[in-house]
Amino acid sequence: MANSFFQPVSAMELARFAGVPTFMRLPALTPDHERFNEVDLGIVGIPWDGGTTNRPGARHGPRQLRDFSTMIRAMNPVTGVSPFDLINCADLGDVAPNPVDIDDTLERVTAFYNGLCDRGITPLTAGGDHLTTLPVLRALAASGPLGLIQFDSHTDLFDSYFGGHKFTHGTPFRRAVEEGLVDPKRFVQVGIRGTAYNTEDIEWGEAQGIRIIRIEELFDRGIDDVMAEVHRIVGSAPCYCTYDIDFVDPTYAPGTGTPEIGGPNSFQAQQVIRKMSALNLVGADLVEVSPPFDPNGGTAWLGISLMFELLCVLAQAVDARRST
Repeated sequence: MANSFFQPVSAMELARFAGVPTFMRLPALTPDHERFNEVDLGIVGIPWDGGTTNRPGARHGPRQLRDFSTMIRAMNPVTGVSPFDLINCADLGDVAPNPVDIDDTLERVTAFYNGLCDRGITPLTAGGDHLTTLPVLRALAASGPLGLIQFDSHTDLFDSYFGGHKFTHGTPFRRAVEEGLVDPKRFVQVGIRGTAYNTEDIEWGEAQGIRIIRIEELFDRGIDDVMAEVHRIVGSAPCYCTYDIDFVDPTYAPGTGTPEIGGPNSFQAQQVIRKMSALNLVGADLVEVSPPFDPNGGTAWLGISLMFELLCVLAQAVDARRST
Protein backbone atom coordinates (compact mmCIF):
# COMPACT_ATOMS: atom_id res chain seq x y z
CA MET A 1 0.00 0.00 0.00
CA ALA A 2 1.40 3.36 -1.03
CA ASN A 3 2.18 6.09 1.49
CA SER A 4 -0.55 8.74 1.84
CA PHE A 5 2.07 11.46 1.24
CA PHE A 6 2.21 10.34 -2.40
CA GLN A 7 -1.52 10.62 -3.10
CA PRO A 8 -2.75 13.20 -5.66
CA VAL A 9 -4.30 16.38 -4.31
CA SER A 10 -8.04 15.83 -4.04
CA ALA A 11 -10.23 17.94 -6.29
CA MET A 12 -12.56 18.22 -3.29
CA GLU A 13 -9.81 20.13 -1.47
CA LEU A 14 -8.33 22.15 -4.34
CA ALA A 15 -10.22 22.75 -7.58
CA ARG A 16 -8.59 21.23 -10.65
CA PHE A 17 -8.09 24.64 -12.23
CA ALA A 18 -6.24 25.95 -9.16
CA GLY A 19 -2.73 25.47 -7.85
CA VAL A 20 0.60 24.78 -9.52
CA PRO A 21 0.14 21.87 -11.98
CA THR A 22 2.11 18.68 -11.41
CA PHE A 23 1.76 15.35 -13.18
CA MET A 24 -1.47 13.78 -11.92
CA ARG A 25 -1.52 16.35 -9.05
CA LEU A 26 1.23 14.37 -7.31
CA PRO A 27 3.90 15.85 -5.05
CA ALA A 28 6.82 17.40 -6.94
CA LEU A 29 10.13 16.13 -5.57
CA THR A 30 13.78 16.86 -6.29
CA PRO A 31 16.65 14.45 -5.46
CA ASP A 32 17.48 16.38 -2.30
CA HIS A 33 13.97 15.94 -0.85
CA GLU A 34 13.94 13.88 2.33
CA ARG A 35 11.35 11.47 0.87
CA PHE A 36 12.86 11.11 -2.61
CA ASN A 37 14.15 7.61 -1.84
CA GLU A 38 10.62 6.44 -1.04
CA VAL A 39 9.49 6.98 -4.64
CA ASP A 40 8.66 3.79 -6.55
CA LEU A 41 7.69 5.44 -9.84
CA GLY A 42 8.66 8.89 -11.05
CA ILE A 43 6.97 10.82 -13.82
CA VAL A 44 9.52 12.89 -15.73
CA GLY A 45 9.34 15.42 -18.55
CA ILE A 46 11.94 15.73 -21.31
CA PRO A 47 11.04 19.06 -22.99
CA TRP A 48 13.26 18.74 -26.05
CA ASP A 49 12.76 18.22 -29.78
CA GLY A 50 16.26 18.73 -31.12
CA GLY A 51 15.97 15.48 -33.09
CA THR A 52 13.02 16.72 -35.13
CA THR A 53 13.62 16.93 -38.88
CA ASN A 54 10.46 18.73 -40.00
CA ARG A 55 7.79 20.19 -37.69
CA PRO A 56 9.15 21.11 -34.22
CA GLY A 57 7.02 21.72 -31.16
CA ALA A 58 7.23 18.55 -29.04
CA ARG A 59 9.52 20.41 -26.65
CA HIS A 60 6.33 22.02 -25.35
CA GLY A 61 4.61 18.66 -24.83
CA PRO A 62 5.56 17.94 -21.20
CA ARG A 63 4.26 21.29 -19.97
CA GLN A 64 0.88 20.90 -21.65
CA LEU A 65 0.62 17.25 -20.60
CA ARG A 66 1.26 18.30 -17.00
CA ASP A 67 -1.44 20.94 -17.20
CA PHE A 68 -4.01 18.55 -18.67
CA SER A 69 -3.09 15.83 -16.17
CA THR A 70 -4.93 17.74 -13.44
CA MET A 71 -8.09 16.23 -14.98
CA ILE A 72 -6.94 12.65 -14.29
CA ARG A 73 -8.64 10.85 -11.43
CA ALA A 74 -7.19 8.10 -9.25
CA MET A 75 -8.74 4.84 -10.50
CA ASN A 76 -8.95 3.07 -13.84
CA PRO A 77 -12.64 2.14 -14.10
CA VAL A 78 -12.02 -0.64 -16.64
CA THR A 79 -9.07 -2.49 -15.12
CA GLY A 80 -9.84 -1.52 -11.54
CA VAL A 81 -6.24 -0.43 -10.95
CA SER A 82 -5.65 2.43 -8.52
CA PRO A 83 -1.94 3.08 -9.17
CA PHE A 84 -1.49 5.60 -6.36
CA ASP A 85 -2.71 2.99 -3.85
CA LEU A 86 -0.32 0.34 -5.19
CA ILE A 87 2.96 2.27 -5.22
CA ASN A 88 4.48 5.64 -4.35
CA CYS A 89 4.40 7.97 -7.35
CA ALA A 90 5.74 11.50 -7.71
CA ASP A 91 6.45 14.20 -10.28
CA LEU A 92 10.24 14.34 -10.52
CA GLY A 93 10.34 17.40 -12.74
CA ASP A 94 12.00 17.88 -16.12
CA VAL A 95 15.41 16.94 -17.42
CA ALA A 96 17.09 20.25 -18.27
CA PRO A 97 17.95 19.99 -21.98
CA ASN A 98 20.53 21.86 -24.02
CA PRO A 99 18.40 23.26 -26.86
CA VAL A 100 21.41 23.82 -29.14
CA ASP A 101 23.44 20.63 -28.56
CA ILE A 102 22.09 17.13 -29.27
CA ASP A 103 25.01 15.21 -27.77
CA ASP A 104 24.96 17.21 -24.55
CA THR A 105 21.21 16.74 -24.17
CA LEU A 106 21.48 12.98 -24.67
CA GLU A 107 24.16 12.85 -21.97
CA ARG A 108 22.04 14.95 -19.60
CA VAL A 109 19.05 12.65 -20.04
CA THR A 110 21.07 9.50 -19.43
CA ALA A 111 22.70 11.00 -16.34
CA PHE A 112 19.28 11.94 -14.92
CA TYR A 113 17.88 8.45 -15.49
CA ASN A 114 21.04 6.82 -14.12
CA GLY A 115 20.19 8.62 -10.89
CA LEU A 116 16.70 7.13 -10.92
CA CYS A 117 18.02 3.65 -11.63
CA ASP A 118 20.49 3.95 -8.75
CA ARG A 119 17.55 4.56 -6.43
CA GLY A 120 15.36 1.83 -7.92
CA ILE A 121 12.82 4.30 -9.32
CA THR A 122 10.80 3.18 -12.35
CA PRO A 123 10.36 6.03 -14.86
CA LEU A 124 7.31 7.13 -16.83
CA THR A 125 8.37 9.82 -19.29
CA ALA A 126 6.60 12.57 -21.20
CA GLY A 127 8.51 13.66 -24.32
CA GLY A 128 9.78 15.42 -26.29
CA ASP A 129 10.51 13.94 -29.72
CA HIS A 130 11.22 10.25 -30.14
CA LEU A 131 14.99 10.61 -29.94
CA THR A 132 14.50 11.21 -26.21
CA THR A 133 13.83 7.47 -25.75
CA LEU A 134 17.40 6.54 -26.71
CA PRO A 135 19.19 8.13 -23.72
CA VAL A 136 16.54 6.73 -21.37
CA LEU A 137 17.26 3.24 -22.71
CA ARG A 138 20.99 3.83 -22.22
CA ALA A 139 20.32 4.16 -18.51
CA LEU A 140 17.75 1.41 -18.10
CA ALA A 141 19.67 -1.16 -20.16
CA ALA A 142 22.94 -0.73 -18.27
CA SER A 143 22.76 -4.31 -16.98
CA GLY A 144 21.64 -5.90 -20.24
CA PRO A 145 19.43 -5.47 -23.31
CA LEU A 146 15.72 -4.95 -22.80
CA GLY A 147 12.68 -6.09 -24.70
CA LEU A 148 10.90 -3.22 -26.42
CA ILE A 149 7.27 -2.61 -27.37
CA GLN A 150 6.84 0.33 -29.73
CA PHE A 151 3.44 1.76 -30.68
CA ASP A 152 4.09 4.03 -33.64
CA SER A 153 3.27 4.80 -37.24
CA HIS A 154 7.02 4.94 -38.11
CA THR A 155 9.77 2.42 -37.45
CA ASP A 156 12.39 5.04 -36.47
CA LEU A 157 14.94 2.50 -37.72
CA PHE A 158 16.64 4.75 -40.27
CA ASP A 159 20.42 4.97 -40.30
CA SER A 160 20.97 8.71 -40.82
CA TYR A 161 19.50 11.95 -42.12
CA PHE A 162 20.91 14.93 -44.02
CA GLY A 163 24.43 13.87 -44.84
CA GLY A 164 25.09 11.29 -42.15
CA HIS A 165 23.52 12.68 -38.98
CA LYS A 166 22.96 9.61 -36.80
CA PHE A 167 20.79 11.10 -34.07
CA THR A 168 17.31 12.24 -35.14
CA HIS A 169 13.82 11.23 -34.15
CA GLY A 170 13.88 8.82 -37.10
CA THR A 171 16.94 6.86 -35.92
CA PRO A 172 16.69 6.07 -32.17
CA PHE A 173 15.83 2.39 -32.38
CA ARG A 174 18.50 1.57 -34.95
CA ARG A 175 20.99 3.12 -32.53
CA ALA A 176 19.40 1.23 -29.60
CA VAL A 177 19.86 -2.11 -31.36
CA GLU A 178 23.39 -1.25 -32.49
CA GLU A 179 24.36 -0.19 -28.95
CA GLY A 180 23.00 -3.41 -27.46
CA LEU A 181 20.31 -1.63 -25.46
CA VAL A 182 17.47 -3.62 -27.01
CA ASP A 183 17.31 -7.30 -27.92
CA PRO A 184 15.97 -7.26 -31.50
CA LYS A 185 14.45 -10.72 -31.01
CA ARG A 186 12.34 -9.23 -28.18
CA PHE A 187 11.45 -6.04 -30.06
CA VAL A 188 8.00 -5.56 -31.60
CA GLN A 189 6.60 -2.53 -33.43
CA VAL A 190 2.84 -2.09 -33.76
CA GLY A 191 0.93 0.23 -36.09
CA ILE A 192 3.49 1.00 -38.80
CA ARG A 193 2.04 2.82 -41.80
CA GLY A 194 2.32 5.85 -44.08
CA THR A 195 4.12 6.76 -47.26
CA ALA A 196 7.83 5.94 -47.37
CA TYR A 197 11.12 7.05 -48.88
CA ASN A 198 12.03 3.40 -49.45
CA THR A 199 11.94 0.09 -47.56
CA GLU A 200 15.45 0.22 -46.10
CA ASP A 201 14.26 0.69 -42.51
CA ILE A 202 11.83 -2.24 -42.74
CA GLU A 203 14.39 -4.51 -44.38
CA TRP A 204 17.07 -3.66 -41.83
CA GLY A 205 14.71 -4.20 -38.91
CA GLU A 206 13.42 -7.54 -40.13
CA ALA A 207 17.00 -8.69 -40.83
CA GLN A 208 17.78 -8.06 -37.14
CA GLY A 209 14.75 -10.08 -36.05
CA ILE A 210 12.47 -7.18 -35.13
CA ARG A 211 8.78 -8.04 -35.45
CA ILE A 212 7.09 -5.26 -37.44
CA ILE A 213 3.28 -5.32 -37.35
CA ARG A 214 1.78 -2.94 -39.88
CA ILE A 215 -1.53 -1.26 -39.21
CA GLU A 216 -3.32 -3.50 -41.73
CA GLU A 217 -2.29 -6.59 -39.77
CA LEU A 218 -3.39 -5.02 -36.49
CA PHE A 219 -6.84 -4.30 -37.88
CA ASP A 220 -7.15 -7.66 -39.69
CA ARG A 221 -6.17 -9.75 -36.67
CA GLY A 222 -7.57 -7.57 -33.91
CA ILE A 223 -6.01 -6.13 -30.79
CA ASP A 224 -6.42 -9.22 -28.60
CA ASP A 225 -4.60 -11.50 -31.04
CA VAL A 226 -1.80 -9.04 -31.80
CA MET A 227 -1.18 -8.19 -28.16
CA ALA A 228 -1.05 -11.90 -27.29
CA GLU A 229 1.79 -12.14 -29.80
CA VAL A 230 3.45 -9.12 -28.18
CA HIS A 231 3.42 -11.00 -24.88
CA ARG A 232 5.01 -14.05 -26.51
CA ILE A 233 7.75 -11.93 -28.12
CA VAL A 234 8.87 -9.98 -25.05
CA GLY A 235 8.25 -12.81 -22.59
CA SER A 236 8.73 -12.42 -18.86
CA ALA A 237 12.12 -10.67 -18.94
CA PRO A 238 12.38 -6.88 -18.42
CA CYS A 239 10.92 -4.78 -21.21
CA TYR A 240 10.19 -1.14 -22.01
CA CYS A 241 7.24 0.47 -23.79
CA THR A 242 7.56 3.54 -26.01
CA TYR A 243 4.36 5.10 -27.31
CA ASP A 244 4.44 7.70 -30.08
CA ILE A 245 1.20 9.69 -30.14
CA ASP A 246 1.24 9.45 -33.96
CA PHE A 247 0.31 5.77 -33.51
CA VAL A 248 -3.20 7.21 -33.12
CA ASP A 249 -5.08 8.48 -36.16
CA PRO A 250 -4.68 12.26 -36.58
CA THR A 251 -8.46 12.65 -36.39
CA TYR A 252 -7.97 12.02 -32.67
CA ALA A 253 -4.39 13.27 -32.28
CA PRO A 254 -3.59 16.02 -34.79
CA GLY A 255 -1.02 17.70 -32.54
CA THR A 256 2.09 15.85 -33.59
CA GLY A 257 5.01 16.47 -35.90
CA THR A 258 4.51 13.64 -38.40
CA PRO A 259 0.85 12.56 -38.48
CA GLU A 260 -0.19 9.54 -40.55
CA ILE A 261 -3.80 8.77 -41.49
CA GLY A 262 -5.38 5.34 -41.10
CA GLY A 263 -4.53 4.72 -37.46
CA PRO A 264 -6.41 3.50 -34.38
CA ASN A 265 -9.07 5.57 -32.66
CA SER A 266 -8.69 6.80 -29.10
CA PHE A 267 -10.43 3.77 -27.57
CA GLN A 268 -8.20 1.34 -29.45
CA ALA A 269 -5.22 3.42 -28.33
CA GLN A 270 -6.22 2.67 -24.73
CA GLN A 271 -6.92 -0.99 -25.39
CA VAL A 272 -3.42 -1.87 -26.57
CA ILE A 273 -1.96 -0.51 -23.34
CA ARG A 274 -4.42 -2.38 -21.14
CA LYS A 275 -3.36 -5.59 -22.87
CA MET A 276 0.19 -5.09 -21.52
CA SER A 277 -0.92 -6.01 -18.02
CA ALA A 278 1.31 -8.68 -16.42
CA LEU A 279 4.38 -7.78 -18.50
CA ASN A 280 7.65 -7.07 -16.68
CA LEU A 281 7.75 -3.40 -17.65
CA VAL A 282 10.68 -1.39 -16.28
CA GLY A 283 9.66 1.93 -17.82
CA ALA A 284 7.56 3.62 -20.46
CA ASP A 285 7.21 6.88 -22.33
CA LEU A 286 4.76 8.84 -24.42
CA VAL A 287 6.34 11.15 -26.99
CA GLU A 288 5.73 13.57 -29.86
CA VAL A 289 2.78 15.55 -28.46
CA SER A 290 3.25 18.93 -30.14
CA PRO A 291 1.02 21.71 -28.75
CA PRO A 292 1.66 24.18 -31.61
CA PHE A 293 -0.22 21.78 -33.92
CA ASP A 294 -2.95 21.12 -31.34
CA PRO A 295 -4.90 24.37 -30.87
CA ASN A 296 -7.77 22.87 -28.86
CA GLY A 297 -5.59 20.66 -26.62
CA GLY A 298 -7.30 17.41 -27.63
CA THR A 299 -4.02 15.65 -28.43
CA ALA A 300 -2.56 16.47 -25.02
CA TRP A 301 -5.73 15.28 -23.30
CA LEU A 302 -5.53 11.98 -25.19
CA GLY A 303 -1.81 11.82 -24.48
CA ILE A 304 -2.10 12.22 -20.73
CA SER A 305 -5.03 9.78 -20.65
CA LEU A 306 -2.75 7.23 -22.34
CA MET A 307 0.00 8.06 -19.86
CA PHE A 308 -2.44 7.19 -17.08
CA GLU A 309 -3.05 3.83 -18.77
CA LEU A 310 0.73 3.32 -18.92
CA LEU A 311 0.98 4.31 -15.27
CA CYS A 312 -1.55 1.63 -14.35
CA VAL A 313 0.32 -1.23 -16.05
CA LEU A 314 3.66 0.06 -14.75
CA ALA A 315 2.29 0.21 -11.20
CA GLN A 316 1.20 -3.39 -11.51
CA ALA A 317 4.65 -4.39 -12.73
CA VAL A 318 6.43 -2.51 -9.94
CA ASP A 319 4.12 -4.05 -7.35
CA ALA A 320 4.65 -7.54 -8.79
CA ARG A 321 8.46 -7.21 -8.66
CA ARG A 322 8.27 -5.98 -5.09
CA SER A 323 6.16 -9.02 -4.14
CA THR A 324 8.59 -11.62 -5.54
